Amino acid sequence: GLADYVVTEAGFGSDLGAEKFMDIVCPAAGVRPDATVIVATVRALKMHGGVPKTDLSKEDIPALGRGVPNLLKHCENMRLYGPPIVICINRFSSDTQTEVDYLLSRCKEQGLPVAVSDVWEKGGAGGLDLARIVLDAASNPGEFHPLYNPGKPVKEKIECIATNIY
Repeated sequence: GLADYVVTEAGFGSDLGAEKFMDIVCPAAGVRPDATVIVATVRALKMHGGVPKTDLSKEDIPALGRGVPNLLKHCENMRLYGPPIVICINRFSSDTQTEVDYLLSRCKEQGLPVAVSDVWEKGGAGGLDLARIVLDAASNPGEFHPLYNPGKPVKEKIECIATNIY
């Protein structure tokens, strides 16, 4: 191959881009992922926890906690495919250290490998921890399997996605 590693940004959400990548692109291209990285932000999880957009820069640990189940559902979805999961916390300058530490601890409580990506502020150095964790996860890729056989009728594919992902 041309590279030791290929990183694909498969789109927004495990229920949208990642599902299509895993169930359609991988089988059609004859490729399989060695790891899945789920990118989360404190901002998005606080929004899922009920914080209006205008208040996202304010520290709000309770709202962040209410948003964590959304992240965990995406993890549950991606576990269905087999490869190991890594959580990337894409840090914003408005995130407080307390919020980042809280999210790190919640991920670790679930046994999820997690790292903060701070490349916006620190350049490439801000992604080194994440890269190390992803390489470690990819070294033990598990067995990839799409949710459904590509030859199944469309109705069965839709039913499979609707009952397993949503």
